Amino acid sequence: MKGDIPLHILSGSSPEISKQHPSAPVIEAVVNRRSVRRFQSTPIPMNVIKAILSAASRAPSGTNFQPWHVHVVTGATRENLTRAVTRAAEVGDHSLEYHYAPAPVPEPYLSRRRKVGFELYKLYGIARDDFGARKRAVLRNFEFFGAPVGLFFTMDRSLVLGSWLDCGMFMQNVMILARAHGLETCAQQAWCEYGRVVHEQLRIPDTHIVLSGMALGHSDPDAPENTLISDRVSTEEFAVFHQ
Repeated sequence: MKGDIPLHILSGSSPEISKQHPSAPVIEAVVNRRSVRRFQSTPIPMNVIKAILSAASRAPSGTNFQPWHVHVVTGATRENLTRAVTRAAEVGDHSLEYHYAPAPVPEPYLSRRRKVGFELYKLYGIARDDFGARKRAVLRNFEFFGAPVGLFFTMDRSLVLGSWLDCGMFMQNVMILARAHGLETCAQQAWCEYGRVVHEQLRIPDTHIVLSGMALGHSDPDAPENTLISDRVSTEEFAVFHQ
């Protein structure tokens, strides 16, 4: 078993599996989604991107607010944004959109974060004390890990927690639906540490908050970092069944 999902489901949706489990393609799309950190440069047709976003807009939304806004970044705009944010990151010119985690991070969350970080750096071939290489690895975020398409999710700053939930479900739809088109993603909150530059480059009004970036493209099958599968705790550790 991997977590609580049977191996025959995790292995994919062969015709035999599909006959036994009509929903196997849906299960596979969810449980095999991962954060890809090296992409091929193959362009993505704009009609595919639009199809993903259109289908994703069926995400649940309390009282039908539909608070999500998306900025699709390709071509010269992508290159200009990459250069501008990389420069800001290199000199430490932070402009935080919001706090993603508490400081300090409590347990068990700190241990989980450290574990997945160490596992990723190991796949990169970076020693724990090689802080220069670690910084260069972080800067690859701002190249979208080589993906040809960047997505930025924003919403009106006047909205509150319910709309954050809506936008999170919309983003999850985007990540799952991308897989239906043979594409993969990496959600990138790292961009929000340089929110001012993102706002300036993409002309995002100050009345909107940048929630996250996202890389979208074809996964590089030869990249060691793309083999990382982060741990998930068992159902018994996070669920309480009231009967």
